[in-house]
Amino acid sequence: METLKSFEDLLDRYIASGARKRAAIVCPNDDHTEYVVRRCAEDNLVDLVLLLDGGESADFKAFCQRFPSDRIELVECGDTMSAAREGVRLVHDGEAQVLMKGSLTTDTILRAVIDKDGGNGLIEPGNVMSHLTLVEAPVYHKMLMFSDAAVIPAPTLEQFDAMVRYDCDVCRKLGISSPKIALIHFTEKINPKFTVTTDYVELMARAEVGAYGEVAMAGPMDVKTACDLESARIKKIASDVVGDADVLIMPDLEAGNTFYKTVSYFGKARMAGLVTGTTAPVVVASRADSEESKFYSLILACMAS
Repeated sequence: METLKSFEDLLDRYIASGARKRAAIVCPNDDHTEYVVRRCAEDNLVDLVLLLDGGESADFKAFCQRFPSDRIELVECGDTMSAAREGVRLVHDGEAQVLMKGSLTTDTILRAVIDKDGGNGLIEPGNVMSHLTLVEAPVYHKMLMFSDAAVIPAPTLEQFDAMVRYDCDVCRKLGISSPKIALIHFTEKINPKFTVTTDYVELMARAEVGAYGEVAMAGPMDVKTACDLESARIKKIASDVVGDADVLIMPDLEAGNTFYKTVSYFGKARMAGLVTGTTAPVVVASRADSEESKFYSLILACMAS
């Protein structure tokens, strides 16, 4: 299968798959989420159930009502928390395959996703949530994933293990059968002072015995080495990963989030993302994210479901 080089490639692959999905969108009453709804409906891409909290405009509702109820279903929920819980219930019960947040806060929708008391949550016992970002960067020859920029502050070994498993699963759903995984740090040396580097040694040992299926994994290394073959050559670092990474595993949330903001602003990268570790993909794009980022996050989630 051809390498994904752009979000347009991702959309083409979703359409070609013929695997139409249904998404539950909670509180779609902001301009950028409304754009996602309109584009999905007008281009006939994703079936939608919209959980409303009363903040939607009459014009937006009238637009939605132009489509048959199997394409866009409107559900009046009254308030934000009720809308979040109903969206989670729909996904939990298999009536939708993807959950997406609109204008409500991430904390609110994740409370419903975790749902420790109600029994309708999307977290199986023993699982942890993580976050995957898909990047289209002008300077890189293919699309690139990385984790974690949003959920896990300081990953433990088992959280790193979960991150790798989740990201490999998404890679394979996007057609990357043998992901190349770079374990990121500021140094290439194993140093017990930096626990993350010893965790990386264990991850590579697990990869060697097939814990993640067919993968190439190397590290620790910096981002430039992972993505630039000339840097690796100068440093005399040889592996199948250097200069051609599919996935970057970041050492902590500070590094992941800083990388996210840096490549999007200074690198003019296009981004999409989703929460992993849940029983179905969850899109928690920031309310400030662009309409394009939100749209492609939904398409990514549909591919990953």
